[in-house]
Amino acid sequence: MNEISRPAPVYLLAGDPGGRAGRDPVLARAIESAGIERPSIAYIGAASGDDGSFFEMMADYLRLCGAGRVELAAMASRRARLERTRALLETADMILVSGGDVEEGMAVVEERGMASFLRELHARGARFLGISAGSIMLARRWVRWEDEDDDATASLFPCLGLAAVNCDTHGEREGWSELRTLLRLCPEGETGYGISAGAALLVRPDGAVEAVGGPVRGFLRRGGAVLGGSDLRPASR
Repeated sequence: MNEISRPAPVYLLAGDPGGRAGRDPVLARAIESAGIERPSIAYIGAASGDDGSFFEMMADYLRLCGAGRVELAAMASRRARLERTRALLETADMILVSGGDVEEGMAVVEERGMASFLRELHARGARFLGISAGSIMLARRWVRWEDEDDDATASLFPCLGLAAVNCDTHGEREGWSELRTLLRLCPEGETGYGISAGAALLVRPDGAVEAVGGPVRGFLRRGGAVLGGSDLRPASR
């Protein structure tokens, strides 16, 4: 990890569930932000139970997009060697939180005592990026349902909060319904961002946000309702 005394910007990527042929320019830009050639990446796969085949597929794709060594920071299994995991996270040039199930991923991170450690690394300058559910895990909070068909059973739970935003990823086909539910449970004035497939949200330590690779949908909690806010569009690079 680079010796930096202040937090670094966090990249929140939606990923592309439909698959992308070739190099993803958004992911490549996030990896390039490490500022070194072929940065090493510690891969957190807690949201997918450290699935080995998924990790291998993602590692190949990360290397295609500019990464160097990619290693699994295992924590889902009770047999995971957490001392090795912490050492890997401390020394990697970047830390990636990958996709799967947000609630399951956060449960693993919390139960294995890694949440406070990841927050500490971020405060010390570690570079984080998330993909899909991993992006939501890096944000402030997410929502769970006792009954998936009844929003009255929805409740919030905290995520890592390394990116001081509420967000959802690739929910455009459903009109960002889960993000809207989350915001209805948030305090007045809270905002949220819908990150479409192929796009990313760059969140800076001062809270400034920037769309990367495509527009990002903005929402606002006001007057007890969730309204469409200002959409973010990528700046020319």
